[in-house]
Amino acid sequence: MRKYIFERLIQLVAILFGITFLTFAMTQISAIDAVDFMYQQGSVSDAVKASRRAELGLDKPFIVQYANWLTGVLTGDMGKSFISGKLVFETFAEKLPATFELMAVSILLTIFIATPLGIIAAVNQNKFVDYVIRFLSFVGNSLPNFFVALLLIYFLALKLNFLPIIGNNIIMPALTLTIAMGAKYTRQIRAVVLEELEKPYVIGARARGVSEFTILTKSVLRCALIMIITLLALSIGNLLGGTAIVETIFMWDGVGKMAIDAILMRDYPLIQAYVVWMAIIYVLVNLAADLLYRYLDPRVNYE
Repeated sequence: MRKYIFERLIQLVAILFGITFLTFAMTQISAIDAVDFMYQQGSVSDAVKASRRAELGLDKPFIVQYANWLTGVLTGDMGKSFISGKLVFETFAEKLPATFELMAVSILLTIFIATPLGIIAAVNQNKFVDYVIRFLSFVGNSLPNFFVALLLIYFLALKLNFLPIIGNNIIMPALTLTIAMGAKYTRQIRAVVLEELEKPYVIGARARGVSEFTILTKSVLRCALIMIITLLALSIGNLLGGTAIVETIFMWDGVGKMAIDAILMRDYPLIQAYVVWMAIIYVLVNLAADLLYRYLDPRVNYE
């Protein structure tokens, strides 16, 4: 177990180096940089721009800029935002609570909706309720998040005047994310439950007179948890990285919206911080999921 965890953490270091280097290289492709963006509304001499670039370190070769940034990160300094001048870590810390809140609500709604629907569809295979659930999950899985967001805005906010479009309202962004995730979870849970219901241990339990409810809750659902954890790991990694489109549409002040703003303004330190955060989250969340596999199923062998 320790060897496995150590190897995964070593992979994290390699991934961070590769991703941050590529991201840093891609920022150099743009025709304009952060200084051009700062002074695009006024006429400023080239000398002023050159002085500002020197101040920010943008006048140095790419490899020197990357080495300076990497040295700062390794010593706990992620630099300052080119636009606001605030510490990158401070800016990031301000945005994370909103992203954590949106993630938690979306995940809980998805689990509470998708798990019973998937089980109901599997137990009633090829019956009317199964067809309805499969159709709804197919539709939900087919609609992109931005389109779902616009539909919710149109019906819940504009037509019914039930919710505000923007502000501190978490319901609509959470519903937008839940519809897509819930549809995917429902289909996957249905498939796994159907597969488990045809296995010999279920047939044997039925022959011994064990109730269907007991079989589902104590045996089938436990086996399905491994697949659910895999989906959760992917979803949590994605949500903690901030769902940029949804956060931007609803003006939800999380790390996803921060990343979009940073890209538009060529705020390279914030972009790099976001990339590092995403890489760490995906590796650590998937590592946690792998460790849970062993807890749920002792047959899992990390070798």
